[in-house]
Amino acid sequence: MRTHFCGELNHQHIDQQITVCGWVNRRRDHGGVIFVDLRDKKGLLQVVFDPDDASMFALAESVRNEYVLKVTGKIRARPEGTVNPDMPTGEVELLAQELVILNSSETPPFQIDDDDVHDDIRLRYRYMDLRRPEMQYRMQLRARVTHFMRSWLEENEFLDIETPMLTRATPEGARDYLVPSRTHSGSFFALPQSPQLFKQLLMMSGMDRYYQIVRCFRDEDLRADRQPEFTQLDIETSFMDEEGIMGMMETMVRGLFKTVMSVEIDADFLRMSHADAMDRFGSDKPDLRISLELKTISDLLTDVEFKVFSGPANDADGRVAALLVPGGNSLSRKDIDGYTNFVSVYGAKGLAYIKCNDVSQGREGLQSPILKFLPDEAITEILARTGAKAGDLIFFGADKTSIVNESLGALRIKVAQDLGLVEEGWKFLWVVDFPMFERDDRENRWNALHHPFTAPSTDDADELEANPGGMLSRAYDMVLNGTELGGGSIRIHQNDMQQRVLKLLGIDEQEAEDKFGFLLNALRYGCPPHGGIAFGLDRMVMLMAGASSIRDVMAFPKTQTAACLLTSAPSPVSDRQLKELSIRLRKPQAEA
Repeated sequence: MRTHFCGELNHQHIDQQITVCGWVNRRRDHGGVIFVDLRDKKGLLQVVFDPDDASMFALAESVRNEYVLKVTGKIRARPEGTVNPDMPTGEVELLAQELVILNSSETPPFQIDDDDVHDDIRLRYRYMDLRRPEMQYRMQLRARVTHFMRSWLEENEFLDIETPMLTRATPEGARDYLVPSRTHSGSFFALPQSPQLFKQLLMMSGMDRYYQIVRCFRDEDLRADRQPEFTQLDIETSFMDEEGIMGMMETMVRGLFKTVMSVEIDADFLRMSHADAMDRFGSDKPDLRISLELKTISDLLTDVEFKVFSGPANDADGRVAALLVPGGNSLSRKDIDGYTNFVSVYGAKGLAYIKCNDVSQGREGLQSPILKFLPDEAITEILARTGAKAGDLIFFGADKTSIVNESLGALRIKVAQDLGLVEEGWKFLWVVDFPMFERDDRENRWNALHHPFTAPSTDDADELEANPGGMLSRAYDMVLNGTELGGGSIRIHQNDMQQRVLKLLGIDEQEAEDKFGFLLNALRYGCPPHGGIAFGLDRMVMLMAGASSIRDVMAFPKTQTAACLLTSAPSPVSDRQLKELSIRLRKPQAEA
């Protein structure tokens, strides 16, 4: 129906007869001449309707925003003084000779080029929101990313293999979405949280290298980088260790950014232990564009009378840490109160601070309500350890280690964003040497920090059982600008080790057989050493597109309450459907 896309036309097409199709972005009537900005996936083109052709001009007068048009005419240079340098097609315009209205439109719920529209309206009319140039770019970017990934992996002998969507429920850290079975009354399938067990079975099947761009489902509380259904690039390999896998993935990501973004990632991906990341940044996915670091000062405050500091300093599970904010002396009391409220969300009971007016004067050059509780020696060492200078401010966190890390780690990012302390560019990082387990004191049990199939850093199962709290795993996460792009590990490939790990997690032999019997059985038949990684495709595209939420790079996302405003899902179903599934809904009891 068309010869060209709107956004492709320029001075090289002058005097050419062309046909374009698209939506009316804007219509303007300037003294008897009608101008229409016609929009398609490549951009905008100004179309001119001259009153000399009365019938076509009358048709053009009926046109409104979001009408779908087909226009044939001749490209000409815009008159002097009317060139639009902000449009790629701003040097030319189309003088219409033939107009066909392919479809009309009701008054749109919002103007396509209006950026100030509530998210609920955008999601309710998502098919219109996706017409926006910004969303067109994001969907095109996502397609280029997946195209590169498929091409690169297939060139490196990975097989694209599908795994089941209807499977059994297995504990992987989040609630499952359950699907009732009509043919097995009372039983349920689960939608996969990931293809973890199936991709391991593929390695046991001799497939050697597997990948899949796959939908995953997790029924968990949502946030900017979470959705109930999401997409990941899933990868598994045989006969490769963590160094080989990480090296291969670095090469793929470098190629992706160069091909899709024209960005050269020259610097090596840094490596950092989990313990180091938590100690320095309070996070296992630190944003290295921010130079601010936490400094432990517990050892300086064990004997002070100020119980807010000395209590955590003497607690084996406590921490006192300082966060230096360069130039933070300019923060007002109102600013500091705002940050105090900010950290309270993470469990912090307060936020102590010291303003540094002139550090050369020691105590006299500082300003803080806590100075009277601190001896001179402690103050001197705090200034030295943080590297404080005149004009800086030091924030303090004192509590359980987890609370201090989470609150000061979040504050570090917040302050850096507010004060313009975030560097430009891309900072990649591998976080390694994760703990194998974390302790759940409420349940008095161990939990797997990643998942139950991650290999420990020892091949000796007795050593693992003797010291589960001190054991590291063979896991690794790729982090970009403070966001976890992907996580993976070397997997357990011996039956005995897998049984021991499940036992440490409180899963007895019968439960292990019920939930993982098919995996445990497969481990008895010559399982190769194997490992892999899964990248959050939505998160990756979100960062590459400069978007603030993964919803902005998904065609049809859900709301924060896991609802689809476009289709009104989830929705009730008929009694007949429920009966076929042997499901009876419990009716609410009438009030007394």
